[in-house]
Amino acid sequence: MIKTIGEVELRGIQKIKSGKVREMFLLGENLLIVTTDRISAFDYVLPSLIPYKGILLNQISIFWFNYLKNVIDNHLVESDFDNFPEKLKEFEDILRDRSVIVKKADVFPIECVVRGYITGSAWEEYIKTGMLGGYKLPGSLKFCEKLPEPIFTPTTKETSGHDISLTISQAKNKFGSELIDFLEEKSIEIYNSASKYALDKGIIIADTKFEFGIFEGKIILIDEVLTPDSSRFWFLEDYKPGTQQKSFDKQFLRDYLLFSDWDRNSTPPPLPEDIILKTSERYITAYERIVGKKFNPCDGNQG
Repeated sequence: MIKTIGEVELRGIQKIKSGKVREMFLLGENLLIVTTDRISAFDYVLPSLIPYKGILLNQISIFWFNYLKNVIDNHLVESDFDNFPEKLKEFEDILRDRSVIVKKADVFPIECVVRGYITGSAWEEYIKTGMLGGYKLPGSLKFCEKLPEPIFTPTTKETSGHDISLTISQAKNKFGSELIDFLEEKSIEIYNSASKYALDKGIIIADTKFEFGIFEGKIILIDEVLTPDSSRFWFLEDYKPGTQQKSFDKQFLRDYLLFSDWDRNSTPPPLPEDIILKTSERYITAYERIVGKKFNPCDGNQG
């Protein structure tokens, strides 16, 4: 039987936050983040758990944090369970491979979305207005076509409900020009660096979102980075503008739910077993292509 982890309680360790997917604990001057196997869609946490999802998300993020260190510092303090404090060792069956110790940064309440291809809500906005995030786009773009340049389309970070899209000018009015200019520049730089790497692995990163915080006066990259939860990943070999793309991210699950009987305004039903397994397979594919290793859940350390 595959072990999945939904709720996390660590005796003697104070939990300070429980998000849709991650649990956060206070660990002295640092934080412990544990990535569960929960999955969310349409602002609901689904009742079904996805095998290995927490491990895969955590290891993908660790890979990217390390890969992107030349672009921007990040919140990682320790990602190897063998180096965790002694008081955490009794929780090895929960924490190994799915947890990290991070700096306690002050988080900016803004989602830094970068779009390299026109799809999803960006496509809907383009069809209606010919624009995206306040930028005028060429009039001949096809669905899922590559944009002339990546575009920064920030949103608010709401504690409940939908995040609210912002134009650059709205973001500057809300958060200040200097900060938004920096976040835009760094977000696009991160996206470009990661996209170049991913293309060599047969992956198109259609869009993604980043979060930043400030630690000891310095802006750093936090949360998760370029995972199937926070990004759209398409197969390069199957890419064809003008049609829906074959993806290996959470879009597969969203598409299933869109065509199900669920009204997306009530408690979601459990997922069928085949949808759970196919979703898990897509996360494994993302891990193996990005990290360049075969995923073996029996290994002691995926990193």
